Amino acid sequence: MQTADSSTPASTKAVSDKVPMSQKFGYGLGSLIDMWGHWLYPTLSFQVFNIFLGVAPGLVSTALMINRFFDAGSDPFFGWLSDNTRSRFGRRRPYILIGAILAGIGLPLLYMVTPGWGETVIHVNLGFWKDTLHISYYFWYMIASSAIYIPVMSCFNMPWVSLGSEMTPDYHERTSVMSIKNAIQKMPELAMFFALQFTTLSVFDDASGKPNILRGAQVYCVILGILMIFAGIGVFSLVRERYYHQVVSRKQERISIKETLYKTVKCKPFRKVLVMVLAYGIGTSMVAALGYYNTVYYVCRGDIALATKWNTAMGIAGMVFGFAGLPFFTFLARRFGKRHAMITVFVMAIGAFIGDWWFYNPNLPILQILACGFVAFTGAGFWMLYGSILADVIDYDELDTGKRREGSFSSCQSWISKVGMAAGAGASGWILQFTGFSSKLSIQAPQTILMIRVMLSAIPVIGLLFALWAIIRFPLTHDKMDEIRVELEARRGTV
Repeated sequence: MQTADSSTPASTKAVSDKVPMSQKFGYGLGSLIDMWGHWLYPTLSFQVFNIFLGVAPGLVSTALMINRFFDAGSDPFFGWLSDNTRSRFGRRRPYILIGAILAGIGLPLLYMVTPGWGETVIHVNLGFWKDTLHISYYFWYMIASSAIYIPVMSCFNMPWVSLGSEMTPDYHERTSVMSIKNAIQKMPELAMFFALQFTTLSVFDDASGKPNILRGAQVYCVILGILMIFAGIGVFSLVRERYYHQVVSRKQERISIKETLYKTVKCKPFRKVLVMVLAYGIGTSMVAALGYYNTVYYVCRGDIALATKWNTAMGIAGMVFGFAGLPFFTFLARRFGKRHAMITVFVMAIGAFIGDWWFYNPNLPILQILACGFVAFTGAGFWMLYGSILADVIDYDELDTGKRREGSFSSCQSWISKVGMAAGAGASGWILQFTGFSSKLSIQAPQTILMIRVMLSAIPVIGLLFALWAIIRFPLTHDKMDEIRVELEARRGTV
């Protein structure tokens, strides 16, 4: 059997495994589209639709949850489509370019509403349940506009995530690729934190001097949409598809839609990854809104303008701490392996969320910076290692099936993780209502504040414990991946 070392000199192999910095940077630009296209909307929706337009927080979170289920069709479709595409530009890059342009154009349209819309009145009479439901037209607009926008994002995101899994065959270089990507991602993350403050800038005040949050959101989305288009052009221009020539030369068979869904989930290591990301996503997203409301109504005592300034400061802290987390967890992954590094992520994240009980303090508001910073520190490690681990799972699957199915795995994990986060976000609004919160009150009841604080710390810890259990049982260690690579290269050569 011809091993990787016998077919390729060690020094040459090391050079060929290395991804040029220009390509790492180009791939990282895609995080602007990913972050703003997927997560800016949930970030702004409570501020715009609940606080400014008066839509019940339960309806806002329900709309966000329902919208994620549109991914159930669009993500697998574009994952399957990119796996089977053959073009002069490769399998992934054409969809990345088209999706980025459409996503940038469509982002401002998510908030193209006007104040004063009415509501649908539904009379319910089921015998055991009689009620009159008042459902705002804004709720229906949120669902309809996202139903159009989500497939556009899938057109970009599925090929882009797939591309990240095939940029290098090296166990550690994959972590390096994801490290650079996550470092660049701090810029769009900061922009999302600043979004709340941007919408309250005085330039958008109405005639009475109150912030016109809706107008601010519309302007902000136009600016970011333009940047998304340029970022997509950058990804298309700078990044190359390393495995494409292997797929073409081997005349890989078309991948069926059944393989994209059913057979992908049959991969045992992948199921551990799905449990991990689902538990992490649900646990953290269920309190995403609570953190902001805790800042507004507990720390800042109902002063929204002051709270948005603190939110921006917390975003800067998150960026700084996130940058610090990348080299730290990269070191752990190289020294002890990705599994042990991910275990450290979860243990530290549990400590960070428990610490939120003390970090949100109206007498010492600056401690909020640590609350956001420690969560960002561990979050940077999670998403970096998660992307690198996914590439290892795809190698395992290639050894088992003989096919490169990055699109299948990317679409499946993306939909599962987004459904998890959507379920968490959907629950967050109802959790907020359960606490007794009312957007009509600038000062909330003490019991409401207490419930928000308790849930902000307790809920994520439960999800993180499940994620910790899943990664402890994950089988693909460094030594195992070395064995898999030797067998793959003996079968189909180096890439």
